[in-house]
Amino acid sequence: MSSLLIFLSSTLVLISPFIYARAILKGEAKPHRTTRFVLFIIAALSTATLFANGNTVAVWLAGANLVQGAIILGLSLKYGMGGWAKIDLACLAIALIGIIAWQTTKNPLIGLYCSILADFTGMVPTLIKTYRLPKTEIATFFALDIFAALFSTLATHQWTMEQLAYPLYIGLINAIMVTLILWPRPKTVPVSNDHNVQ
Repeated sequence: MSSLLIFLSSTLVLISPFIYARAILKGEAKPHRTTRFVLFIIAALSTATLFANGNTVAVWLAGANLVQGAIILGLSLKYGMGGWAKIDLACLAIALIGIIAWQTTKNPLIGLYCSILADFTGMVPTLIKTYRLPKTEIATFFALDIFAALFSTLATHQWTMEQLAYPLYIGLINAIMVTLILWPRPKTVPVSNDHNVQ
């Protein structure tokens, strides 16, 4: 059962970027460049760290996220939004500090928390963009990652914080994104696809 859940989790994460890429090319989604740059770096380091630590469950989700991140980062450079606003640069700086702390600490659990903090900081520009412009994202992409994280969590043999923190975070951050995309907006919040909004 564990192998099946890992397979389902990895498959969903590998499928979702192609759905997102199609939406990007059709103009239905506009990924935030800062977020995609940070997430790609984190995915690469997460995969390497989990592999080195012998984590045979979460490493598959992280590896699939790495492939996903590479595809979306490439598309965001041409079709994305943002990247140079003050909030973008601030989040990038904080995320890089988190990445450095993660890579230099000798405590695996602290390192894991630093990587999650860096990931969340990198997501902040996208969270802001999606709140302001929900039509620049598609819910399907993030919903698939929720199920991927769920399957990865259920496949975990040892229910420790070190094993569960990463897939639980992935599920939570994607659930927040789906909520921001689908939640009805008050009239004072713009919902147009204004390319100038950072």
